[in-house]
Amino acid sequence: MLHGGQVLTSVQIRAARSALGWSAEDLGRISGVSRRTVVSMETSEGVPSANASTLEAVRKALEAAGIEFIGTPEDRPGIRISVPPSEK
Repeated sequence: MLHGGQVLTSVQIRAARSALGWSAEDLGRISGVSRRTVVSMETSEGVPSANASTLEAVRKALEAAGIEFIGTPEDRPGIRISVPPSEK
C-alpha cells in the first residue's frame, strides 16, 4: 500500500474512481480538490504534477472508500478493492 511520501499514478486514480463508481466531481468533493484538478490529474501521463498535498488528499479519500494502492509508479502500479476501514 502506498503511504506518506509515495505517489499515485494517473492510471491508479482513474481505476480507483471507476471501481468506486465515482464521477470526477464526486472525487473532488470528497477529497476537497476541484473537479478540474481531478480531471487534470487523471489525464496526465504517469505521476500527476499536482502538489503533494493534493495527491495526498485524493489518496486518503480513495483509501477511506476501500481502495488499496499497490505497486510503484515504475513497477506495476495498480489498485485492489478492499473493505473500507470504517466497515471492518
